[in-house]
Amino acid sequence: MVVKHHAALPWREIAAFMAELRQKPGMAALLTEWIILTNCRTEEGLKARWEEIDLERAVWTVPANRMKAKKEHLIPLSQHALSVLHKVRAVVEPVGYVFPKPPNKNSLLEQPLSNAACMALLKRMGYADLTVHGFRSSFRDWAGESTSHPREVIEHAMAHQLQDKAEAAYARGTLLERRRVLMANWGRHCSG
Repeated sequence: MVVKHHAALPWREIAAFMAELRQKPGMAALLTEWIILTNCRTEEGLKARWEEIDLERAVWTVPANRMKAKKEHLIPLSQHALSVLHKVRAVVEPVGYVFPKPPNKNSLLEQPLSNAACMALLKRMGYADLTVHGFRSSFRDWAGESTSHPREVIEHAMAHQLQDKAEAAYARGTLLERRRVLMANWGRHCSG
């Protein structure tokens, strides 16, 4: 079986990309920035809900049913990620989906933005060859190549499951405070 990787931006180009992204108006730009800054999977970011976010503790709790590994995941929010939330709150009521699709006459039900909105944004920006999910690879390369954060902290931030079953049986902590430092560093890197 051939493994096909998501197209990703080299980590050294992230700050310039983010500066350009922050100039774009609209919810798709804010969602894309959120996904990059939190290093979440696209689907997790699309369906983020306000009740999952604890602004006081600066933590986003992604429920198990939206996680690939079906296990609840805590994501520490950097000041940069919190700033995205403040921008969103200036435009929409902080209830339901964090990044809602604009309401239309055909559907009264609230819906999240779609991945297509982010992909269309990337295309308009001249990055049609990239995928939103590929920014996770940018994060992983940056963390592994340019920081001294331990591998287990980085992998926990990726919400990856340990392959070694014996090791996984004993690794029950969340490493939240160590990941908080990692995500703050990532936010600073993304801001140049």
